[in-house]
Amino acid sequence: MIALAYLLSGFSLLMSAFFFVRVQNPLGWITLFPKLFAAGLSFFWIVAGASGAFLGLVYGAIWAVPMGIAGACIVTWYIYRCTRDHKGFEKAFGSDWKNRISPEQASHMVKRRWSFYRKMNASPGSSVQRDLAFWTIPGTDRELLCDVWRPVDGIVSGLGIVYLHGGAWFIMDKDFGTRPMFNHLVAQGHTVMDVAYRLCPEVDIYGMVGDVKRAITWMRANADRYAINPQKVVLGGASAGGHLALLAGYTPHLSDFTPNELNGEDLSVSGVFSYYGPTDMQATYDHENQSLFTDLPPVSIGEKLESTNRLNLDPEILRFYAGRLDLLLGGYPQDVPDIYELASPSNHVHPSSPPTLLIQGKQDFITPIDATCDLHTILVEYGVPAVNIVFPWTDHAFDLLLPQISPPAQSALYDLDRFLALMLNKN
Repeated sequence: MIALAYLLSGFSLLMSAFFFVRVQNPLGWITLFPKLFAAGLSFFWIVAGASGAFLGLVYGAIWAVPMGIAGACIVTWYIYRCTRDHKGFEKAFGSDWKNRISPEQASHMVKRRWSFYRKMNASPGSSVQRDLAFWTIPGTDRELLCDVWRPVDGIVSGLGIVYLHGGAWFIMDKDFGTRPMFNHLVAQGHTVMDVAYRLCPEVDIYGMVGDVKRAITWMRANADRYAINPQKVVLGGASAGGHLALLAGYTPHLSDFTPNELNGEDLSVSGVFSYYGPTDMQATYDHENQSLFTDLPPVSIGEKLESTNRLNLDPEILRFYAGRLDLLLGGYPQDVPDIYELASPSNHVHPSSPPTLLIQGKQDFITPIDATCDLHTILVEYGVPAVNIVFPWTDHAFDLLLPQISPPAQSALYDLDRFLALMLNKN
């Protein structure tokens, strides 16, 4: 029992210690997964610490007692800070913001920020239509695919969500780690379009944002089919998808990011939400220490990486270049500063920008938190309703691991529920 006491207390203290670890690239990936487990399984580290301290007290394992107490207390403090109430919605939407949410919609939302286990299954009767072709690129046979998550009849809210997955603009696909979130959103009555936009090196930043706008057009055109109000389309995403959501949401008619076939279409959205999406590309480049990676020559805008791949890299190896902004944007910041500015959502805010929900961990090693806070400040200065949620001691992709029990993941969904409900009742 003495060994067990030290084991439990030691694990609790070790995992709590990861909350204090803040490492940037290239070492950030080494600590990311332990930090995700520390956050996602935080309740278990409390139990482990308390159990180890108790066993240490009973069986005379002297040092297990303070170790267990310290670990349990640190993790308890973390859960409290991630799940406590805030004034973000009141500041953005006014003191009466709760009254803007209809009683019917409120009845479908979760009532608490966090619980030991939150069931995140879609309501019986809901459905998923997979691999629907929502666009064919003009002049080619290249189809863009999506999955559509539909709520059960009777609890349809009329809100449509165009969702963009993460993956550093180079990798991943729709339906990656997002099913719990989509089940949760469908249970609120919302319809979700999970978009497989084209990635680099097939396209550059222009092509990606163009695909996002094609998805918006398709959802609005199919509004009757899915019982969606065409004026209640919300754009959202995580990481690279969050960046694309912000960029497309703030530039509905900017010619640089609008395909020719969409000229004259209504590409505006009623709201945007971003989970840890980059907001300033220069700041992201610096935050990730990307100046250390200069082994692969930059690619000119509009060119495909395969055609200029001087290293003759295997396509699978290209995965290791995910997130390289010099490849995505066609050069280093000092060479093409105008492109970095153009690709930064912060530079496109205007008084008519859609209401925005920003969600991020303060210790994010990929997306700089200061730049996200700067975007929030700019939005407020322009009079755009904006809520900025910052979780302490939390890193990138916190919502993907065990969202059914993770305090920051559940708390983020609690806020997302209310933001979407406000977008639904927005005039």
